[in-house]
Amino acid sequence: MYKKHEGRIPLRIKAVPEGTVVPTRNVLFTVENTDPMVPWLTNFFEVGHSFLRALICFSHLRKSLKDCSPCTQTILVQVWYPMTVATNSRYQKEILAKYLLETGESLQGLHFKLHDFGYRGVSSVESAAIGGAAHLVNFMGSDTVASLAMVRKYYHCPMAGFSVPATEHSTMTTWGREGELDACRNMLEKFPRGIVSVVSDSYNVWNVCENIWGEDLKDMIVERGRHGGRLVVRPDSGDPEKVVVKVLEILGHAFGTRTNCKGYKVLPSYLSVLQGDGVSYETLGSVLENMKLAGWSAENVIFGSGGALLQRIDRDTQKCAYKCCHAVINGQGINVYKDPITDSGKKSKKGRLTLEMKGGTFTTIQEGLGDDKKDLLQTVFENGHLVKEYTFDEIRHNAELDVLKNGSQ
Repeated sequence: MYKKHEGRIPLRIKAVPEGTVVPTRNVLFTVENTDPMVPWLTNFFEVGHSFLRALICFSHLRKSLKDCSPCTQTILVQVWYPMTVATNSRYQKEILAKYLLETGESLQGLHFKLHDFGYRGVSSVESAAIGGAAHLVNFMGSDTVASLAMVRKYYHCPMAGFSVPATEHSTMTTWGREGELDACRNMLEKFPRGIVSVVSDSYNVWNVCENIWGEDLKDMIVERGRHGGRLVVRPDSGDPEKVVVKVLEILGHAFGTRTNCKGYKVLPSYLSVLQGDGVSYETLGSVLENMKLAGWSAENVIFGSGGALLQRIDRDTQKCAYKCCHAVINGQGINVYKDPITDSGKKSKKGRLTLEMKGGTFTTIQEGLGDDKKDLLQTVFENGHLVKEYTFDEIRHNAELDVLKNGSQ
């Protein structure tokens, strides 16, 4: 391979455009050997082919193939990970959009409604970078700095995500229980303009909301609002369904509310709540539904998610699989597949595959019966050369919710 191909890998990779939202149980990309002398190469570079909803962050892995040699490890096996993160993230975006449409006046701010707190909850810095980048396809709020660096390096996006000055428990509790008021005041004074987030449950979140924010520092918060700033109050323990509503009620009593055009309560523009504990795809809808039942708009709350966003997944979450489907033996092409008698769900696709639109639906055509002219899989890598790249803006556009893509909000 070194002599014949000058060290470049004789593979052809075809993939659906990055960010495309594809129903489950469809082919998303194929890997084909272009040199029959190394037939084992396709499985050597085993990729996380998947029955998923999105194809995200593949460029990072494809670009790594430019200079690799046959002794390189199986660098594509983890592709399932960013795709699954992106899928999880996008489904939560759908939930947030649903409740904003039902209880809010617009979808403004949706891209900042789910903040990535997952850096410390993943297995490695590399996982944080790749998984965090997948989340950034759907949202623009992140504390996972490694993901910003990765998107900048591989997708040339100068700044894919943003954050704000914020406290953590150690910066609050070092003041002691008796110094909690001073700790809160210090944060407001150190950052007198813009958005600032303060964790408020170090001891008694109800006391902080009612007395410290609602009385002692109320004038400072209102004054911040006059300059376009905002205080984000962050409870971080307890049952999210109950805690969020109670915090909203206390703040609403202290600062007042308005009723929006949908008939739901909204805090002043200089005040909002960040729920960053216990947030996942499974719990997000319940918190928002409880807010709705209590008469509160989804506009009031931002959510944060850590391990549940970037770590609480595995290859089986979306049943990701990468299988041999076609082989040429002694010049004769044969379809290759498995069909275990003990589990029909593990039956693999067979023959050459294409991804086509049939009646407006993505459909995988098997056994070489597809139409290459209609195939949505595009060649992205061939014989050591990256032949197709996507910008991060293109990926975001492909993955965007229809309600936003169509400009109806």
